[in-house]
Amino acid sequence: MNVSLLQMDIAWGNPQENICRAESLINQQTADLYVLPEMWSTGYSIHPEDIAEEEETSTALLWMRRKAAERGCAICGSLAIRDKQNRYFNRHYFVMPDCVKFYDKHHLFTFAHEDVNYEAGAVHVVVTYGGLRFLLLTCYDLRFPLWSRYGLAGDYDAVIYVANWPQARQAAWDTLLRARAIENLCYVVGVNRVGQERKTTFTGGSAVIDPSGRLLVSCESSIGACLASLSVDEVREMRRRFPVLNDRDSIV
Repeated sequence: MNVSLLQMDIAWGNPQENICRAESLINQQTADLYVLPEMWSTGYSIHPEDIAEEEETSTALLWMRRKAAERGCAICGSLAIRDKQNRYFNRHYFVMPDCVKFYDKHHLFTFAHEDVNYEAGAVHVVVTYGGLRFLLLTCYDLRFPLWSRYGLAGDYDAVIYVANWPQARQAAWDTLLRARAIENLCYVVGVNRVGQERKTTFTGGSAVIDPSGRLLVSCESSIGACLASLSVDEVREMRRRFPVLNDRDSIV
């Protein structure tokens, strides 16, 4: 499976402009799966009342559905969403031509008070697409290995982290992506944004790590799309040859 990482600069609070930017990046490559950053259509905000769309009428989600159907591919990324009960979620969508799955961010970033206005998700979500099983996670979730743990979260072949991860903590992003791949013997796909938002700088580092911890591809710090090939056979063979997951802790 070919996966395209769409590392973009996000125009604050402007879904139409960000759809245009995402469209431009998608047109650069042919892939089975395209991955966008966290809150890619608006930028990250702890005040969702300013930016959140209703799920049924979300311009960004409608575009994701239409584009997946047109190209016969899957597209994922998170959006700020308001539900019918007027609750807000940082919702990571995995949009396929014929259906939509989603994961609500579990670890809300309390350091910035994300937990004040957003509801935390409580359910792991694994999506099967193109023969691979993807665990969907979002940004701050990366810091919590038990939530990502193979066997506790459900069997999977790859983890997708979408993020707005700042330059000030770039070393942690790079290190933890690799750690999650090594400890779970899986692919890790991490897609971050670039650019400046108020006083925060983002320098990307979107990457795909293989089950041995080897860097397959990185967008480094530039706007653009980069492509990686994922093989379920490679994951299964590595787990067969080096079955350390058999010794994992099953009770926490």
